[in-house]
Amino acid sequence: MPSTPTPRPTRSPRSSLSGGVGCAPPLPLLSPGAAAAAAAVSHSHSLPSATISAQSAAPLGLPLPTSSLVTLATCNLNQWALDFEGNFQRILRSCQVAKSRGATYRLGPELEICGYGCEDHFLEMDTFRHGWETLAKLFASGATDDLMCDFGMPVLHGGVRYNCRVICKDRRVLLVRPKCALADNGNYREGRYFTAYRAPAKGSGMETILLPREPFFTEYHQRSAPFGLHHLQCSDSATLGCESCEELWTPQSTHISLSLRGVEILSNGSGSHHELRKLQTRMELMINATRKCGGVYLYANQRGCDGGRTYYDGCAMIVVNGRIVAQARQFDVREVEVVCATVDLEDVRSYRASNPAFGIQAARSASEEGGTSAWALSLEGVTLTNDCQKWSPEVERQRPKVMTEGGLELRVPTPEEECCLGPACWMWDFLRRSGAAGFFLPLSGGADSSSVAAIVAVMCTLVTKASREDPDGDVAKECRRVCRKDDPWVPSSPQEMANCILHTTFMGTENSSEVTLSRAKRLGEAVGSYHQSIKIDLVVEAILKVFQIT
Repeated sequence: MPSTPTPRPTRSPRSSLSGGVGCAPPLPLLSPGAAAAAAAVSHSHSLPSATISAQSAAPLGLPLPTSSLVTLATCNLNQWALDFEGNFQRILRSCQVAKSRGATYRLGPELEICGYGCEDHFLEMDTFRHGWETLAKLFASGATDDLMCDFGMPVLHGGVRYNCRVICKDRRVLLVRPKCALADNGNYREGRYFTAYRAPAKGSGMETILLPREPFFTEYHQRSAPFGLHHLQCSDSATLGCESCEELWTPQSTHISLSLRGVEILSNGSGSHHELRKLQTRMELMINATRKCGGVYLYANQRGCDGGRTYYDGCAMIVVNGRIVAQARQFDVREVEVVCATVDLEDVRSYRASNPAFGIQAARSASEEGGTSAWALSLEGVTLTNDCQKWSPEVERQRPKVMTEGGLELRVPTPEEECCLGPACWMWDFLRRSGAAGFFLPLSGGADSSSVAAIVAVMCTLVTKASREDPDGDVAKECRRVCRKDDPWVPSSPQEMANCILHTTFMGTENSSEVTLSRAKRLGEAVGSYHQSIKIDLVVEAILKVFQIT
């Protein structure tokens, strides 16, 4: 007799996406994913492998995974030091964009909640308290509903300040992962504000951090969360681990040990500032890391000026087995940019399995650490693969397709473009956030002042282009405010904007030539600045007489 076919598991209905103000109503406080993680506070301290488990997937109605496709999102954010409200809005927007494209995991930059450049404000307790308050606001806004989010924020634990990644989903803190290699070279001074984390001795049990009682216990019924260098093992067999900024650049990088433990998705939330040709080095590190060990590597970075003298150059990207499948812009004036990619985790598994050397070293690492699950944090009922989700048809259309062959062509600016675009973007952030009305430039027609005028012209070109592409966007609104124009005005050309914010003056004397006078005038006209030519002989004579008298 013919056998009766076994029916396929049915997908459980999921509620529609939720977001912040102006979006669909938020989900209940404990969504299905949150209930699945409800026992995060009741794990064993004696086992080397921690398990978060409330109930099996079957009673929850979760479907069994039938594919290994997962959609991942990373982003560039233009954060501002200590602007907790503005940073919250930008983080929330990035989460909403990631959801709209069908992503199940979203990675953010280093210290994105408070801003990377807080400097000595990291020594104040208010910075840590406001960080937790902002995280609670993200929970309340529904940012983590049906989306695993990797946030960057400072955490005080055991009286020690740590630079941490806080991984959350469905209004639950799944893991607080501290940074274990700090950047103290060049412009970096992380050792002044934070301490590099050292994992406890083997067999000492899992470390936990006590969460603020309000609102994490009173509203979300969670009092503590795992703390340490663990990686996450989801119930659909997807594995995810973190390293943070400097750890990618160290000789014994974290991604090596994570890969040998079998972790497939590696994330790096960074606060990396611009240096000439640094992007090329950064790309090579990520490409080589996944080419040697296999894996999916996500990189997020801040972009813009956050109140200091450095410029963070963005360029978030996703790399799979040595090839780039998604890349954001390095220089731009937009505050939020999200890039997504759909990857097949089977590609990672087959890539690693085809490398005998990798298998030998992975087996040796498992033997030394007491098994591949020694550092695993098992999350029952928490999934990342796409077939375990239920999205609307619109979201399904927005989800990126799997890139099966090749990769993106690398977008690396030339040195000349870097020298021009980096300062131009920095000047726009400084102008719009300082409250200044514009720039005044003594334009002599020489190389120095002409270079500055050209950089301002590039800034006006970038802002005009972004404003005209989205007249209702943030860039256009800031442009109208800085130029003192009414809605719905947007500049018709970079010269029109430059005429509002750049005042140039040729200050000539009897020693000046007609060549420099003409050069300054023609450059001012080309840039579009409000230009004047004046004689300053009387001022020079007065100053000389003062010194002669004294």
